[in-house]
Amino acid sequence: MGGQPLYLEPRSGPRLRSLLDSAELLHTLTDALGSPLNVVVPEQIAENLERFRAVYGRHHLAGQVFFAHKANRSSALLRRLAATDAGVDVASLGELRHALGAGFPPDRIMATGPKSPEFLWLAARVSVTVGVDSPGELEQLAALVRKHGLPRVRVLLRLSGFEAPGVRVLSRRSRFGSPAGELEPLLDAVERHRDVLDLTGLAYHLDTMGLAEKATALEGCLRALERCRSRGFTPRAVDVGGGFGVDYLADGGQWERYTSELTAAVLGTRPPLTWGGHGYGLRNEAGTVRGTLGLYPAHRPVAGERYLDALLAHPAAALGGRPLAELLLEHLYDLHIEPGRALLDQCGLTLARVLEVRPGEPGGELLVRLAAKADDVALEEHGVLMDPVLLPRDPAGDGTGPVAVHLFGSRCLETDLITRRTVFLPRRPEPGDLMAFVNTAGYCMDFHATRAQLQPVARKVAAWQEGGAWRWCLDDQYWPTASMGGAK
Repeated sequence: MGGQPLYLEPRSGPRLRSLLDSAELLHTLTDALGSPLNVVVPEQIAENLERFRAVYGRHHLAGQVFFAHKANRSSALLRRLAATDAGVDVASLGELRHALGAGFPPDRIMATGPKSPEFLWLAARVSVTVGVDSPGELEQLAALVRKHGLPRVRVLLRLSGFEAPGVRVLSRRSRFGSPAGELEPLLDAVERHRDVLDLTGLAYHLDTMGLAEKATALEGCLRALERCRSRGFTPRAVDVGGGFGVDYLADGGQWERYTSELTAAVLGTRPPLTWGGHGYGLRNEAGTVRGTLGLYPAHRPVAGERYLDALLAHPAAALGGRPLAELLLEHLYDLHIEPGRALLDQCGLTLARVLEVRPGEPGGELLVRLAAKADDVALEEHGVLMDPVLLPRDPAGDGTGPVAVHLFGSRCLETDLITRRTVFLPRRPEPGDLMAFVNTAGYCMDFHATRAQLQPVARKVAAWQEGGAWRWCLDDQYWPTASMGGAK
């Protein structure tokens, strides 16, 4: 492989660095529990929550941080959050049951997403707040409450398709929520069902990283809240959803260099950087790069709680140019957020054992097969490019390197690629070594995991530090008790 190695070093916080330094423990866990293996760090999610809370404090705002459960189904992480003041956003009947079983009281649970009748019934039965996406869902919920004699249900109306006055720009279309321009018929429906539904606020969901677009949606919600008040309702909150992002890489320069070199490889002006010349959405048309790079911006300095801070400081152009946080505070509105990936930043890693190392084409990359399926390490499924951390079985072994490798999964499919890009490692891997994929807790652990070819999905363990040493247990055996180093 010509040229200098192109590294994409993952950003690792103190806890994950300490865990990676405990290579003997990680080898022992994988030997005992199999490969692949997911390791979650419950204390980190509590620390991340406090970072978001600090932003609320700086802007003097109240409201709830709802963890987006869909991002990871770990019981340990959920139970650790239950021991804090956080809430949880559930998007299925199973997630609602999981949250209740983990210790969340109903007043800290928000039910969102597509809802079956059973999901709606249990949500109403236990009195959790329901985020309503459509008039039909609202009617269905009201009918269930009346039919079964259930208590009055708190609801948030989720809106979409906001428009900034004076600017011909719409927030992007979403399958979640009712068009903001159709608020009046929704309020008419709530009025008809006022005896069984309590309108507590408005919400939006945008699948975008664009700060201006999200600010436009929040402005739209503020205007819509005033309309609700003029109709005699008393809404108290606005829910801005998630999408705060994660900064995955330690070095932004590496990201810039890699994407530049990838473009050159697509043009054919340098050797390929991927298996089969894959361009991640880019293509060469007569010497011109076409298409769109379909990758997550892995280096994002303004992510997580910093993104929330930037959103709240954003001037509301249509509302006098004042910061959005100031407008929320002035009207005494609570701010609800639903971080998933961002709340799981640095909360875990995925381990996969090296099964085979063999040469590829003469002078080319090594072919490395791992005891894992691509679905088990779904970084690329979410467009995230990061190098794994190599944990040799024998640290004193042959340290020749660096080497270029292709990482393959264990399924009998040409497409079972752990990563399509060429990965550069500091030394040659050997069978028995471990590849540690860092920061996989957000969506990349089990969101796409399958039992294809009757191969098992990754087991999951929880790890915590106690007395300067790492301890662990199976994920579903973790509880945030003093003996496990959790909440006191």
